[in-house]
Amino acid sequence: MAEETKNENWIKWVALTTTILAVCAAIASLKGGGFSTQVQVMTTQENNKWSYFQSKSIKQHVSEMERDLYKLELVKSAAPAVTAEVQAKLKELEANIERYDKEKAQIKKEAEDLSAKQLEAKKHGGNFGMAVMFFQIAIMLSAIGSLLKQRNFWLLGLLFGACGIVYFVNGFVTLF
Repeated sequence: MAEETKNENWIKWVALTTTILAVCAAIASLKGGGFSTQVQVMTTQENNKWSYFQSKSIKQHVSEMERDLYKLELVKSAAPAVTAEVQAKLKELEANIERYDKEKAQIKKEAEDLSAKQLEAKKHGGNFGMAVMFFQIAIMLSAIGSLLKQRNFWLLGLLFGACGIVYFVNGFVTLF
């Protein structure tokens, strides 16, 4: 009986390591979920930026068409009063077109920045997702090992747990 207890002391270690793996899995799951939420929010923000960019493009296009119509009016009209008024309107339209170009460039930069941040958040979230998967496999193997009293299942579980820890740490630092 004493020998049987001595041979099964490793079961205590199974319980301890399984608890640690479960805590790590819970933290990785929370962190992964947080990054997933960030990706969703940034996707919405990026889509809003591109919609805003498109609206500025449409406004610019309308201003360009209006400018072209005024240029035609300028060619047709010989009256000095009309010419001065048309030239003033052309100047205003050109300023608007230039402003739309600057605004579009700024909006495009903001949208591209959001896209880059999204990719970074996806990397973090993906690593935490992989960590959760490895932790769950490790927990399952440890449980099988303790139920069947087979130490090799627990050791295999520890190997999967180590892989989970690598991905867990990589979720924070993204080395790969």
